[in-house]
Amino acid sequence: MKYLHTMIRVTDPDATIAFFELLGLKEVRRMENEKGRFTLIFLAAPEDMAAPGERARAEVELTYNWDPEEYAGGRNFGHLAYRVDDIYATCQRVLDAGHIVHRPPRDGHMAFVKTPDGISIELLQDGVLEPAEPWVSMPNTGTW
Repeated sequence: MKYLHTMIRVTDPDATIAFFELLGLKEVRRMENEKGRFTLIFLAAPEDMAAPGERARAEVELTYNWDPEEYAGGRNFGHLAYRVDDIYATCQRVLDAGHIVHRPPRDGHMAFVKTPDGISIELLQDGVLEPAEPWVSMPNTGTW
């Protein structure tokens, strides 16, 4: 058995791709289905990329249904988790792009952010970073 991907539904593929690019993921393939009226976009982290012609080891599948739908929740899904090289720099990129860091990395180890559709993303520091400002003093915002 092999893990392949996690699917999340999105309402604005461009905004969601831009958000995941802030975290370091890249689009690896895309499939459009006119009959089914949907687009599938697969993203992968650099360390999960595969050789040309092969599938990435682990992917996030963005499903965009062409006919407008409202998706409630996001939190009920749980979360996606990614290990990052520098949690402070990653969270700063998210903030600089106008998103919220819902659970700041006060401990230098863990943070939570959300996609434009409200899917929680857990960021985990690779290795150890000492707690640092402004993150140590930053409160939680909303749910994560």
